[in-house]
Amino acid sequence: MANPFETLSESSKEFVNNSMKSVSALSQGLQTIANEAAEYSKKSFEDGTALVEKLGTTKSVEQLYEAQTVFSKKAYEAFVAQATKFGELYADLAKEAYKPYEAAVAKVTK
Repeated sequence: MANPFETLSESSKEFVNNSMKSVSALSQGLQTIANEAAEYSKKSFEDGTALVEKLGTTKSVEQLYEAQTVFSKKAYEAFVAQATKFGELYADLAKEAYKPYEAAVAKVTK
């Protein structure tokens, strides 16, 4: 029969190991999200700068309106795509951070 203190010690070690794995997954996931946000911000800034340059060279109000309309449509589509990607990244982050605890939860719930 196992000593209760040995069982507690093993459980504590398992919890600490799972916590470290979870924190590591969380850290990696957040770094991925931060990199993605930085890339999106950089691209958005470049697109906005290009629009301002283009607006500065337009010769008519119609060209101005057309350039702004095209930019707005592309910016909206890029935003929706990026928001979807962020949603997927956060879902993956939650799954990866929980993974180390799956075995422990399965033991408790049986």
